[in-house]
Amino acid sequence: MQYKKSDFYYDLPEELIAQTPAEPRDSSRLLVYDRATGEIQHKIFRDICGFLRAGDVLVINDTKVLPARLYAHTQNGGAVEVLLLKRLEKDRWEVLVKPGRKCPVGKTLFVGDELSLTVEGVTDSGERVVRFSYDGVFEEILDRLGNMPLPPYIKTKLKDKDRYQTVYAKTEGSAAAPTAGLHFTPELLKKISDMGVQIARVLLHVGLGTFRPVKEDIITDHKMHSEYFEVSEEAAEIVNRAKSEGRRVIAVGTTSVRTLESVASPDGKIKACKGETQIFIYPPYKFKCVDALITNFHLPESTLIMLVAALTGREQILSVYAEAVRERYRFFSFGDACLIL
Repeated sequence: MQYKKSDFYYDLPEELIAQTPAEPRDSSRLLVYDRATGEIQHKIFRDICGFLRAGDVLVINDTKVLPARLYAHTQNGGAVEVLLLKRLEKDRWEVLVKPGRKCPVGKTLFVGDELSLTVEGVTDSGERVVRFSYDGVFEEILDRLGNMPLPPYIKTKLKDKDRYQTVYAKTEGSAAAPTAGLHFTPELLKKISDMGVQIARVLLHVGLGTFRPVKEDIITDHKMHSEYFEVSEEAAEIVNRAKSEGRRVIAVGTTSVRTLESVASPDGKIKACKGETQIFIYPPYKFKCVDALITNFHLPESTLIMLVAALTGREQILSVYAEAVRERYRFFSFGDACLIL
């Protein structure tokens, strides 16, 4: 069956879009959906231990969000917003600029007194390729001048930068957080580990695909942006042993799903490797590696709700979302969580 974008629409009252993260992290709500029975339970995120068992493998994405939003100006003082998307070389980046008309090839923009960037090219989809100039260490300057790239539906200023990072974030490179991981605390992760659940770390730097809506009516016409990933020998060994022994692999977030499914063979085994993925998962799709998923509630008609629908079935996930709306769950990046078993 060929699905249309509109097949993944649902009605969401604006007041259910979370503007601030839950405090503490693991006090967010958790909707648990059992695919085998259709049963829905309403819990608190820290209750997740009751649905995990010894031998499970929890796969987390330990990417770290760059303070990737820069407020720049032209030589004449015109304001330009720059969002770092992907590092191409040491000082060359692919970026989003707004407004684009102020940024033709050759244009130089300034961020404070410490940083400038010159436009070297324009991609087919309108992003700019820029080269940065500065004195010192780029990451340190970025940490001082950059802002967290919160999604446009979050209007409230974030008081603590770290609340848009997972507690296990390690390798900088993302333009957005893998938000399903925001619910974990160090204490909860220790409790899960002490239960005999293994934790495997993978890496996927979240890029433009997060910000790019599906514009095509027929979803198969949509082209995913490529994102960089890494799977270590250690992660592959943990996952592969679990698959061999019939133990569950539970992905934390759609980014972990995309990483695992990008490198999985038909028998569910994965290989250690690094590269770029453009995998687009939508129904019908036969999952090779992932058995269960911890995720947030996603935007209508987004590639993310399509991925979740591939795991549950389209009608089933729309029914789950309708229940979440009725129960006044909080949606999107700083919202509540959903465990799909």
